Amino acid sequence: MTGLITPDVSTRAESTWRRMLSGNWVGITVATLLLFALSPVIAPGSLDPAPLLSMLPFASVLAIVAAGQTLVVQQRGLDLSVPGMIALAAVLSTGLPQNYGWPLWAAVIAGIVGPGIVGIVNGILVTYLRVMPLVVTLGMNAVLLGTVFFIADGTPSGAPAALNGFALDRTLGIPNTLLIAVLIVVIAGLVTQRSIIGRRLTAVGVSERAAAVLGVRVNVYQMFAYGFAGLCYGAGGVLLAGYTKTPALFLGDSYLLPTVAAVVLGGTALTGGIASVVATGIAALFLTQLGQLLRSVGWQDALQLIAQSVVLIAVVLLRELVPAFLRRRAGRLRQAESR
Repeated sequence: MTGLITPDVSTRAESTWRRMLSGNWVGITVATLLLFALSPVIAPGSLDPAPLLSMLPFASVLAIVAAGQTLVVQQRGLDLSVPGMIALAAVLSTGLPQNYGWPLWAAVIAGIVGPGIVGIVNGILVTYLRVMPLVVTLGMNAVLLGTVFFIADGTPSGAPAALNGFALDRTLGIPNTLLIAVLIVVIAGLVTQRSIIGRRLTAVGVSERAAAVLGVRVNVYQMFAYGFAGLCYGAGGVLLAGYTKTPALFLGDSYLLPTVAAVVLGGTALTGGIASVVATGIAALFLTQLGQLLRSVGWQDALQLIAQSVVLIAVVLLRELVPAFLRRRAGRLRQAESR
C-alpha cells in the first residue's frame, strides 16, 4: 500500500517545490522573513530604525527597476541596458534644470519617459528586426552612456532641492521611495496577473507562435514589455538621483546584476512565460537587506557581489536539480512496484 502512494507523494512534492521557486511569492517571502529574523542575531542593531530606514530607499529603487526587468525576462529576453537607462534618467532629472533651465516637473517627466521611449526602440529592434535582445540592449547601453556624458558634459549635476527633499522625506513615517515602489509593484502585479494584458503577455512569453494563432499581436505586447521596463528604469533612476543628491554618471552600473538576481529569486522563468512582479519586489528587499547585513559584518562591496552571485547560482541549481531528483526517485519507486 505504501509503495502505491509514494510516487504520488513524490509527484506532489515536485509540484510544490516548483510552485515555491517558480513565479510564486511564498518561497521568497519565507526566505526574506528568515533573513530579517536572523539579522539581529548575526549583527545586533541591524534592524534598528536608522539602518532600516537607510536600507529601504535602495530596496525600493531595486524593486522598481527589477519590475521592468521581470517583464523583459518574461519575454525570453535580458535587458543589459539597465545601467544606461538609470544613468539617463538621473542626468535628465538633474542636468536639465541645472544646465538648461528646465522646470523640475518637466525634467522629471523627461527622466521617466525618456528611458520608456528607449525601451520601445529596444522592443522594435528585437521584435521587428529580430536582433537578439542581449545584442540590442548591450549596444543601447553604450549609446545611452555616451548620451549621458554628452548631456552632462562630463560633470555630474546636483539634484534640485525639491527632488532631493521628496526622495528623503517620509509620509506617515514611511519613506516616499517605498510608497512609490509599493504602488508601482502592486499595479504592475495586478496588470500582469489579473488582466487580459497580463494573460496575453504570459501567452507571448510561453510561445510566440501559439499566441499568434490565438490572435494575440505578439510584436505589440513585446514592445509594451520593453517600453514598460524603460519607464520603470526611468522612475528608479529619478528617485535614486534625488536620494543620492549628486548622482554619479555611472550611477546604474551596480544595478544590473541585482535586477537579474531579484528576477530569478522571485521565480520568473528565464525561459519565458512564468513571472511575478510582486515576488520580484520581495526579492529586491531580500537582496538589499542581505547586502546591508554583509556590510554590517565588514564584507567589502566585491564580496557582496560574490554573495549575490552565489545566491543566484544556488537558486537556479535548486530549481533544476531538486525536481529532477524527485522525478528520478519517483521513477525508481515505480520500477520497484512493477517487479
